[in-house]
Amino acid sequence: MSRGLAILALAALALPLAGLGGCGFTPLYAQPGVAGGLTHIEVEAPKGRVGYLLRENLDDDFGRARGDAPVYRLQISMNTQRASHGLTANDTAQRYELDMRVTYNLVEVASGKVAHTGSVISDISYDSTDQPYAGIAARQDVQNRLAEDLAQKIEVQIAAWLASQPAG
Repeated sequence: MSRGLAILALAALALPLAGLGGCGFTPLYAQPGVAGGLTHIEVEAPKGRVGYLLRENLDDDFGRARGDAPVYRLQISMNTQRASHGLTANDTAQRYELDMRVTYNLVEVASGKVAHTGSVISDISYDSTDQPYAGIAARQDVQNRLAEDLAQKIEVQIAAWLASQPAG
C-alpha cells in the first residue's frame, strides 16, 4: 500500500470518530456518584444456592466496600419456574427451561425508605440427561449462569438509577 493511500485510509477512519466527540455520549460509570454509590450497597438475598450466588455476584459487581457502612440495602425476592420441553413418547423431558424473576427494593439504610425498586427476568434452558451426576451438574451450571445474568441486569438498572440522581 502506498503512503498516500495509507494516509487516506487513516483519515477515512478518523473522520467518523471525530464526530463522536460532540455527540454528548458519556459512559454510565463516568457520572458522579455511580461507582461510589454501588460500593455502598449491602445485598440481602434469599436463602438457597441461587440466592447465595446472586449475592456473591452482586457484591463482586458492585465492588462492595466492606469496611464502610452501607448507604443502601438491596432486598431481593426471587420467583423460579421450571418448564419441561421436548417430551418423548414416555413423557420424559429432553430439555428444561429455568425462568427466574427477581424483584428488588433499594432501601436507604439511614431512613429506612425505599429509594428505588425494580425487577429483572432471566431464562436459561438446559438438556436433560439419564445420568444423575450429569443432571446435577447441568442444574448447577444453569443456576450459576442465571445468577450471573440477573446480577448484571440488576447492576445496570441500579447504576442507571444512581446516574439519574442529583450529585451531592
